[in-house]
Amino acid sequence: MFNKKQYCFFCSKPFCKMARHLAQVHKNEVEVAKALSFPKGSKERRIHLDLLRNKGNRVHNNTVLKAGKGVLVPRQSTVKHVNVKDYMHCLNCQGLFRRKALWRHMQRCNLAKKCQVTKQGRSRVQSLCAYAQPVPEGVTKKLWKLISDMKQDEVTQAVKSDACIIKFGEHLCNKMGSDKTKHEYIRTKMREAGRMLVCARKLGNLQSIKDFFTPSNFYHCITAVKYTAGFRDEDEVFTVPSLALKLGHNLKKMSDIAECEAMIAGEENDVKNAKIFKQMYATKWNECVSASALKTLNEAKWNSPELLPFTEDVKKMHMHLSNQTKLYQEKLKLEKSQKNWSNLAQITLCEVILFNRRRAGEVSKMRLNSYLLRNTSVLHSDVADALSEVEQKLCQHFQRIEIRGKRDRKVPVLLTPSMLESMELLVSNRQKCGVVDENVFFFAKPMTEASFYHGTECIRKVAHQCGAKHPKNLSSTKLRKHIATLSKVLNLTDTEMDQLADFLGHDIRVHRKFYRLPEGTLQLAKISKVLMALEQGRVAEFKGKNLDEIHLEPYEKVSACSDESESEDEESEMPPGKRSSSASREESLVGSKSLRESEPQLKKRHQVSSTSKSTELSPGHMSAEKEPSKPGVSKGRKRAWSEGEVKAVENKLLDCITSGRVPGKRQCEDCIRSAPVLLQNRTWEAVKFYIKNRITALKRESEKRK
Repeated sequence: MFNKKQYCFFCSKPFCKMARHLAQVHKNEVEVAKALSFPKGSKERRIHLDLLRNKGNRVHNNTVLKAGKGVLVPRQSTVKHVNVKDYMHCLNCQGLFRRKALWRHMQRCNLAKKCQVTKQGRSRVQSLCAYAQPVPEGVTKKLWKLISDMKQDEVTQAVKSDACIIKFGEHLCNKMGSDKTKHEYIRTKMREAGRMLVCARKLGNLQSIKDFFTPSNFYHCITAVKYTAGFRDEDEVFTVPSLALKLGHNLKKMSDIAECEAMIAGEENDVKNAKIFKQMYATKWNECVSASALKTLNEAKWNSPELLPFTEDVKKMHMHLSNQTKLYQEKLKLEKSQKNWSNLAQITLCEVILFNRRRAGEVSKMRLNSYLLRNTSVLHSDVADALSEVEQKLCQHFQRIEIRGKRDRKVPVLLTPSMLESMELLVSNRQKCGVVDENVFFFAKPMTEASFYHGTECIRKVAHQCGAKHPKNLSSTKLRKHIATLSKVLNLTDTEMDQLADFLGHDIRVHRKFYRLPEGTLQLAKISKVLMALEQGRVAEFKGKNLDEIHLEPYEKVSACSDESESEDEESEMPPGKRSSSASREESLVGSKSLRESEPQLKKRHQVSSTSKSTELSPGHMSAEKEPSKPGVSKGRKRAWSEGEVKAVENKLLDCITSGRVPGKRQCEDCIRSAPVLLQNRTWEAVKFYIKNRITALKRESEKRK
């Protein structure tokens, strides 16, 4: 097109022959004079004139964009009318190009040396060029930079076009924008609102976030949120339930911001709509959205395996880190290179996270000043007097620093001498190894201003290198649950448990609910014993005992006629007329009301009775050894229990005697196998009735004392 008009950078007028206009009218301008100083037809002359032509068009295009009317002038176009969403200005030459082809132009642009593109790809190029666009009114440069770093798609266009999302972003930017590590979080929250707006526009009922707060559109708002989170009507399940919950929180916050802005502007109708929306949100949102989303989230956690690190894998990881630390320390001392510095930084980062069981993000974002300004004072003498000798040595062995944790809480980190040696090497060689002074993070990446090594990635890499059998279980979160779970074995007091939870950086309620012994293990190990006792009808035997004192065999069963058989066998062992079958049945069911004596007292009484009554045997020290006989023939003679046999039985089944519980066949056979020489002439029935007679004798003695 030879009749295409370009706009002058100096007088803002359109001309078809821009080079001739600049040479005739603006030849005294510095930039024009510099361009004309080059020979005609030279490449340098053409580049400078093209840059002036593009600058003039850029000023005109910015005016059109701000005014919302006019005609844009692209660098190259085959259509008469240009859609502003499809075009973007080049960061270098200021020309207006198609968004999809901008990455190709940036590769061959003559002025590309002015732009330091750190990543290849279309999205990165578009983000760089988006920041060069004019900042809209009412938007700060800081927020515009955050928005420009987003992927330039329809969601970003929705974010830029909606005033409520912009105000929401400003609120987050004012609150946490000073921390560069939170910028990604701010972009994520704004894109969540942008995705919801895009879906609402597709449904056709809502065109802006402000329309969400109109009372008559409340159910349209719910439909848009469900559509965004992938709600399925057939089973009432969200594909992404967490997104539904987040969108609800975002809408609540944006309604608060919209109400405040409407109050400032004096728009009573908008204030009224925002208040009504919040009332409706408090009443209906849980019923329509949150309940289904929470149900989906909770059910997804059911029957999921609770994987904790194995002690052997943790040990391998510690040993691997120790060896690698020594290796990279020597390498960095010999050669001050970026590679050696980075390797030592990543190994030290893993070591600090693993030893302290800290969150990976907390240690990764540790500031350099947190280490340099740490408290290195000697332990106070008055405090040292209250500590043991071992504790005093530990205070001298470790050093402690305080860093920023979750929700800006102060959390401690303990450093061993090996860690201190590595960290001193890293600090002393920062500048030599290419770490810029503007980077405030301790584990900074060389040649970057605000980037650092992420502990999650470092731990994942080391977990696979150390030869662990289950490397996926070695993560910062699972390591934290590992120490909290194993601390249950130590039987810590409430005060000590509070100290452990405080060191880990969470509330004691969170520690007890999520980080203690897994719920499934607790139910399998503890509650199952109560259910077994109920099934066997033996709850009375464990009266006054806690769950740890109850001992039940998992395969032990009680037969329906066990009481009857025991009473009949006991009648055959006892003299006739001494005891009826009903009495023996009652005594076989004696539970926790029987005498509970300590183990030393039982042994002492038995020794006295065995020495004083060696010839005259009491029922408590006598049992019949069954021999094969024909029906109607009397049983064999009774044989006294020797002292060795008594000790062998007491070593294995003394708890049955003290608790008044008759052992089963399996327990009696285990007792015989534990002392095969001493009990070789005894059957399991003989052992069983010996225990039963001892229990009966103890019961009689207790009744006499009463």
